[in-house]
Amino acid sequence: MDINYLVENVAMPRINQAKIKEWLEAVARSHNKSVGTLTYIFCDDEYILATNKQFLQHDYYTDIITFDYSNSRRISGDMVISLDTVASNAQMLEVDYHQELLRVIVHGVLHLCGINDKGPGEREIMEQHENEALAILPENSIEQ
Repeated sequence: MDINYLVENVAMPRINQAKIKEWLEAVARSHNKSVGTLTYIFCDDEYILATNKQFLQHDYYTDIITFDYSNSRRISGDMVISLDTVASNAQMLEVDYHQELLRVIVHGVLHLCGINDKGPGEREIMEQHENEALAILPENSIEQ
């Protein structure tokens, strides 16, 4: 398992990379998957908008775009996360920024595990899986 973290136009979030790795492995295992290579690209709104336009032909901001390179039981992918949108969503939802960031980080892995959120009733299923994943999050996953 290999997790890479890159940044585009933002500072690296203060996450405990070892704890996040342990957590994401556990989440994948709970879905009968193993983890290959995951790359997280933390960015600003302009970068994710450009990515959304270029690869998906969508002209709007989003918190995460997941590119899935998985095969059978091994998940792999690139996840582009806008820290600007994570912050605005956290404020709108009145939740802690770091908690929202962790939710988005695991959201991408859940997509790689085969969970969707666009069809009827799928958003609620995704939220349930996010909550279950957050419940097993190791302590000190955010560095102080």
